[in-house]
Amino acid sequence: MGPTLAMGINGAGVAATVGKAVPLVFLLGLLGVAVVGYGFWRLTQNFHHAGSVYALAGATIGPRAGFFGGFALLGTYLAFLVCTLAATGVFAHSFLHALGVTSTGPWIAVALIAGVGVTVLNSRDTRITARTLLIVEGIGIVAMLLLAAVVLGRTGTGSAPRHQSIDLSVFTPGAASYGAVMTATVFAFLSWAGFEACASLGEETDNPRRNIPRALAGSVLLTGALYVLMMFVQTIGFGTDDNGVSAFAEAESALVTLSGSYIGTWFSLVVAFTAVASAFAAALSSSAAASRMVLALARDGFGPAALARTDPATGAPTRALWLCGAVGGVSTVVMYGLGTSAFDTYYWYATIGVLCVLVVYALAGIGVMVFTLSGRGSIPKRELPIPLIGLGYLCFVLYKQVVGQSAPYTYFPWVAGAWCLTGVAIILLAPSLARRIGTRLTSELNGTAGAEGKEEGHGPEPIADNTKVTS
Repeated sequence: MGPTLAMGINGAGVAATVGKAVPLVFLLGLLGVAVVGYGFWRLTQNFHHAGSVYALAGATIGPRAGFFGGFALLGTYLAFLVCTLAATGVFAHSFLHALGVTSTGPWIAVALIAGVGVTVLNSRDTRITARTLLIVEGIGIVAMLLLAAVVLGRTGTGSAPRHQSIDLSVFTPGAASYGAVMTATVFAFLSWAGFEACASLGEETDNPRRNIPRALAGSVLLTGALYVLMMFVQTIGFGTDDNGVSAFAEAESALVTLSGSYIGTWFSLVVAFTAVASAFAAALSSSAAASRMVLALARDGFGPAALARTDPATGAPTRALWLCGAVGGVSTVVMYGLGTSAFDTYYWYATIGVLCVLVVYALAGIGVMVFTLSGRGSIPKRELPIPLIGLGYLCFVLYKQVVGQSAPYTYFPWVAGAWCLTGVAIILLAPSLARRIGTRLTSELNGTAGAEGKEEGHGPEPIADNTKVTS
């Protein structure tokens, strides 16, 4: 997910839309993502698979829905890989500028180096990737919390640079309309997009029916609390008057700007470096999730069988990793060749990824409702309104992403739609593929739904001979 990345770059668009009501937007965004995440939380208590939604939708709705969800999710992760590689270039340039380096070179060089780095690192044991992500984001979160303490202290004592003060009215719409506030939650939604990626590690995780749901819930709730806090800090840090709101909306890296104003250049360098590392970590996660989706699809007959092979020592899908890395690298080169800035590349591909993931999240919501009504699991029917509310929120977000946009954002729904419709075309033109997927998913997931009485601490049996399960 990249919390430091999200907090450094996603607040500006919200401030430009709703003024000082940025914290309110992120609070509402947290509620929306929580009801959407419910579907994943419930389903991963019953199923685990490298294909994430590919298997969750396939086991609950049907194999065709599973393939469609998996194909859409693959598009999401590939788009997120491109946008996070571009974001690494954005923050690397900010870091070099903070160091006083005037000639930083093309951003594509940083993006390509990062692309090779994440592919190589992901080719090793999954635990190394997980520890790297935790260390990188841990440093970034500590730096953010230190900045928050300083900003809150100085605004509370009247010693802020422009005499800004703590203003709790930021949790009200203020001059913004409720419609504008709800529209802005689309920007906030981007900060959580990717929370479901850990579900793709279901075959490599100890006791996945316990630990994957915990990871999903933690990724939404803990980062949600951090996001609301940091957006409150950034809003009052810049100031809630017109000048402060304008400065926030125009900041390319808000955390770096505030660090320089409230603490000093040395701390802004620390934050800038952690932002680079956070963007790299987000690319690392996107690459890992995309490669496992390719593995799952290839293993069930879609694509060359070679892409389903894993390293016997680490269990990593190395060939799928290098394929995804190549796609990400070529895409960034194309954007650079077209004269697109790293900042625009980030937002453009992030938007495409979000449009694809909205479809995926909707499938998960429908899947958990179907599974609940089927009675195959132990989900109480009184919880059905939760995924239904989540579906309503997803439809609203999708509507706001499609209607009323200006170029080039008017093009992105067509790009995402073309990718998803390609998945539909494959299903219609290759019905035998859906049958193979159905047989495979049934054999892989049989007995995992509603399984009870298993010894605590042990997950289900491995679902593929070539997959490493560390239990």
